[in-house]
Amino acid sequence: MRAPQTPDMLDDDTLPVAAPEPVRNSEELDEEDNTLRPSFLRKVTEALDAQDQETVYNLVEPLHPADIADLFELIGHDYRADLARAINDLLGSEVLAELNDWVRDDLVDELEPDEVAGLAEQMETDDAVALIEDLDEEDQQAVLAEMEPEDRAAIESALSFPEESAGRLMSRDVIAVPEHLNVGDLIDYLRSNDDLATEFWEIFIVDVKHRPVGTCQLSWLLRAPRSVALADVMKRDQTLIPVTMDQEEVALRFQKYALISAAVVDESGRLVGQITVDDVVHIIQEEASEDILRLSGAGDGDINEPILLTVRTRLSWLVVNLGTAIIASSVVGLFQGAIARFALLAVLMPIVSGMGGNAGTQTLAVVVRAIATNQLTSSNTVRMILRELRIALANGLSLGLMIGTGTSLIFGNAHLGAVIGAAMVINNLVAGIAGIMVPVTLDRLRVDPAVSSAVFVTMATDVMGFFSFLGLAVLTGLTA
Repeated sequence: MRAPQTPDMLDDDTLPVAAPEPVRNSEELDEEDNTLRPSFLRKVTEALDAQDQETVYNLVEPLHPADIADLFELIGHDYRADLARAINDLLGSEVLAELNDWVRDDLVDELEPDEVAGLAEQMETDDAVALIEDLDEEDQQAVLAEMEPEDRAAIESALSFPEESAGRLMSRDVIAVPEHLNVGDLIDYLRSNDDLATEFWEIFIVDVKHRPVGTCQLSWLLRAPRSVALADVMKRDQTLIPVTMDQEEVALRFQKYALISAAVVDESGRLVGQITVDDVVHIIQEEASEDILRLSGAGDGDINEPILLTVRTRLSWLVVNLGTAIIASSVVGLFQGAIARFALLAVLMPIVSGMGGNAGTQTLAVVVRAIATNQLTSSNTVRMILRELRIALANGLSLGLMIGTGTSLIFGNAHLGAVIGAAMVINNLVAGIAGIMVPVTLDRLRVDPAVSSAVFVTMATDVMGFFSFLGLAVLTGLTA
């Protein structure tokens, strides 16, 4: 019997040679936080100040591409162009793919169109699109003109799709084979073709019209006999991603069906690319951060964003909040006489509105997340409303009892304690209703609930907090 061939028995020419991984030096990285040490940053900046490019290169060379990207983000803006020139060939496509968008734009501005084109041609299609799509129209055309025709056509095709769509996100480096092959044919094809993608997990099986009919994982392929037909080992049930699907919906599908990769199809159902989980992890993080920051009106929240743009974004929402605050204060103005006669109302009324605002924010955060993850749909909206109302009533009664009892004991006025307790219950119910109805309504109107909801919910709880507390005080004769 012939002994099985082991790697040691293979010819050197048959084994792929992996590129050596950059060494991660403990002198450069804080191993606990996995971040570059301040002392390392000082060495780099001192060498840049001294215009000692050789020292800069030697310092940066051992770093992993992701750590080089971190270096560009951590170092001062004024040093970035000099650093890029100093490290020369170390600034490759892998580094650019890891860079923050704002920092990458800064660096690309320092490069010539042919240099940008060279880097883009080394990248996966989706990363190259991300690099080029933010350029001005004139710069885009200059870069595309320097690219090879095949690469240029792929980029131009991707740019024709809407922003944040599957067409922008997908990679065209996909392996697709006809369904009439057997396992042996496919293995021979993969081994003999040098133009295939270097990294892949699934092989897509297509019909004569290039429409995906199934997938074959590498693990199945390696374990099946050569004579077995692909039709017998492929998985026919698959999740297909329309090329125009929003990237957030793509991420939800990957999360729901635990996908590693998925085929992207055009309007006629033809295979045009694939999306892999590494791209989706980035999208999930990006969308989650975006929603959190939008709830606070903080814009992109990127520390590398230009200051003027950040000021303009935040100020616009602060102006809106100023308007809602004026509305709330006008409610207080209606009860000036009552407050003048009973000054304790002015002391206690911020508690009611503040607690209502906190309760509304809690509900709002839950609802916005539920909408974003498709947990809240038209089929369960009523049940969600009733659930949040029960929660709001329970919280309101608990807080009302506590603040009412405390107010009665501290100020020796049971009437005042009853008024603030009742107002607390009312405002918590308002917070629960507003916290769910505002984002649901905005979502039905095709308005992003993460952007506008917080302003309306805060206004509702402030207005009703003041109105319920001061109104009850007047109606029950507390200020008489």
